[in-house]
Parts: sequence; C-alpha cells; structure tokens
Amino acid sequence: MSRRAVVVGAGLAGMLAAAVLADAGVTEVVVLDRDELPDGPRQRRGLPQGRHAHLLMTGGLRAMEEIVPGVGKRLLAAGAHEISLSSGVLARSPEGWLRRWRREGPVMLTCTRALVDWTVRAAVLEHPRVEVRRAAAVGLTGSAGRVRGVRVSGPDGEADLDADLVVDASGRGTRIVTWLERLGLSGLRTRTVDSGLVNASRVYRVPAGAERFPLTIVQADPYVARPGRSAMVMPVEGDRWLVSCGGTRGGEPPADAEGFLRYTLDLPDPIVGRLISGAEPLTDVHVSRSTSNVRHYLDKAPHWPEGLVVLGDALGTFNPAYGQGMSVAAFGARALGLELERAGGPDAPGLARRVLRGAARPVDAAWAMAVGQDVLYPATRGGRPGIADRAVTAYTRRMTRAAAGSFAAASAIWDVTSMRTPPTRMFHPAAVLAALTGSPLPALSGPPLTPAEREVLDGLDRTGA
Repeated sequence: MSRRAVVVGAGLAGMLAAAVLADAGVTEVVVLDRDELPDGPRQRRGLPQGRHAHLLMTGGLRAMEEIVPGVGKRLLAAGAHEISLSSGVLARSPEGWLRRWRREGPVMLTCTRALVDWTVRAAVLEHPRVEVRRAAAVGLTGSAGRVRGVRVSGPDGEADLDADLVVDASGRGTRIVTWLERLGLSGLRTRTVDSGLVNASRVYRVPAGAERFPLTIVQADPYVARPGRSAMVMPVEGDRWLVSCGGTRGGEPPADAEGFLRYTLDLPDPIVGRLISGAEPLTDVHVSRSTSNVRHYLDKAPHWPEGLVVLGDALGTFNPAYGQGMSVAAFGARALGLELERAGGPDAPGLARRVLRGAARPVDAAWAMAVGQDVLYPATRGGRPGIADRAVTAYTRRMTRAAAGSFAAASAIWDVTSMRTPPTRMFHPAAVLAALTGSPLPALSGPPLTPAEREVLDGLDRTGA
C-alpha cells in the first residue's frame, strides 16, 4: 500500500524525521521548505541562529547516530572537532574557573550549524524515498479529527498535497497554532520567556600554533541581578574559530568590530578578548535576536487530530545559549521512530498523540533548564523565579562550586549538560554528597592552562590585559 508523509521544514528536525519515516517503510517522504537549500555547508535564510555557536552534545549525537548511522564520522571527516567536556574545555562559571581532569568524560562535537544541517541532509537524501521540494506550507487540510495533508503555495498558486502523516518541523517560525485554530482546535496554550538575549558572532582564522587550544567559554552569571554577558571561542571546520558573544536585555554585545573586542575584554575574565586580539578576523560581526524560549503546549490539548506530528522548535524552542536545540530535535525524531515501530505504520490510530507526548518529554527537560536560569535575569519578560526556582538555583550553585574541585560533582554537571542523562542525575546520592561536601581543592585563581597553552595565549595577546 502506497503511503505518503509530508514534512514541513528541511532543517535538522525535519530531515531527521524524514529519515525515520523512510526507514519505517513510508513509500514517499516529501520535505517542504520555502528556502532554496544550499548545496554545501553554507548559511541559509531560514536559520536565523545559524551563524552563532552550536554544540552537538553527547546525548543528541547518540540519538542522531541511531537515525542516521555514521553521521558523527561524516562530521569529523568534514572538519568537526571532538571536544572532551572533562579535559578539552576552559570554562569560567559564575562560581569561578572549573578544573580540567585527565579522567574520561562525555564529548561533544563542534562545527558550524551549516555543516551539521548539510551533512545530515546529504545523508538523508541518499534514501530514494525522500525528496525535498521548494514550497511554502500555508496551512493544513482535513478536520479537527484528522489532518489529511498540507496546503502549499507555489508559483502557480495554492494546491493541496495529501498525506497519511504530516510532520510540522518548521522551526521557531511555526504557524501550527494558527493552522490548528483554522481546523477548529482552539484554546491551545503557548508560553514565552524572553531574556532579551542578543547573539553576536565573528569568525577568525586559527593562529599558527593555536590549533589545539581548548574550547574557551566565559559563562553568563544569572546570580548578580545584572544582565547576563558571555563569550565563547569554539573551534570549527576549516581551521577557524567561531567566536560568539551573548548578552541579555541591557547587556547586549555590539555589532562593530571594536565594540565586539571590548565586550569580550570587559567580561569577568578577559581571556576570550586576549585570544582573538591576535587572530585574523575572516567575517564581520553578525548579530541576531531570535532567542526567546517558546513552548507550545500542544501535548496538553484535550483533543488532537490523527495524522499530525509536531517536532523540534515547532514544539518548543529555547535560548540558544544552553546548546539544547539540536539534541532535542534528535530526541523528538527518535520518539517518532519508536512509535512508528510499535504501531506498524504512519496511519495507526493514536500514533500522532503518542509521538507528541514522547517528543514533549525532552522538550520539558530542556525548557526547565533554560527557563530556570533565564528567569533570574532582571529584565526577563514572561516569568519570574518562584520558590522552587530559587531552591533549584541554590542547589545548582552549590553543585557548581563543588565541581571546581570534585570530579563527582563535575561528572553530574557534564552528564546533564551533555544531555546523556535527565536532570534528575543531579540528585543521585553521589552527586548530592558531592554538593554537600563541597570542593576538596582550593578555588583556581585563573584558567587551568598548560604551559604550552599559556604560551599561546601570551603570544596572541595584543591587549596588555
């Protein structure tokens, strides 16, 4: 029996969903996107955060490997970097510099978002059942009980594209609530929490001798009743550094080159500015503001139509500073695959509702982590910290202080931030004991650099900081 699925959006969530559908035996998988997709790892219009730092965490990479086997090797072959959270990162937290450990820890991949999207898309399009069409989806067809397809706008006007299953993976700009209201589903709840974060990024050539310099980050501090301000130097493909600054409302980074450098030097530690002051810039400073946390509580709707699944940023999107989006997209696609395997086909009764609930669980976990910090910034709109938020904040601060000199505490934080375990990992007995005991080692007075790394930093520094 011939079956067709239509996926709205050719971003990461959409292409992973397409791979799952094709592997589940769907005869035809049509992916719709309004953009003309590049034929290589290049920025495209429909990805406003694409020029900024993205981290592919351990948990998300594992989920992607289940869906597209070998994708990690493809990314590494294309120039992505594998970074150990235990030894390959210089991180200044709100509680001070974190130690680096020789013991094994989770890893993440760093590269441009354009490389991730292109690599995944190229791999998925090797499947003969998957095709991408350039077209704009403008609505759903069917009824409140069952979605029958997508209304598509093209050069010749609007037309209906029938489908046994529709997947909305259209991202942060989704129109899913409006589309559902047109079908008669009303009262759908959406919440927005907006810290006003502005991202500013610039690409530099990696200086000779600095090829193995660790990923370096000065994290924002949400505990001081001031705007959050941060910066990161991240190695990406092509012997380049992607340098991203982020500032919440009232602490936004500037878009000019001189102001960008000054911003990095004015952080609690000037290490990022010192590094880039001696590096060759390859691009201008690119700024974007599409950063709010938005949660569409579609999984809480009392009624849900058969034949419609919502994944990725279309279900929930997060402040990109926390590096969760790509992993959550992969978890959602994996939830779709699991339910298709159990149900035996895309038109099984109740499938859409079960997928939605499965995809919502990692969204909720990421939302709790992102919003729990964003509400602490003084100018955040859409939420203020409650009693539970303050209790979690106090415990998190204690755990972070302990992590400066406790491998057990550091491991708990890595496991959660790498998204290979749920946030409850922070409350396992060993982690709680580490938090209560505190760091057995004194606080670091500066970044934990090796002698060779210190020589590189001093050699690059043109600031006198």
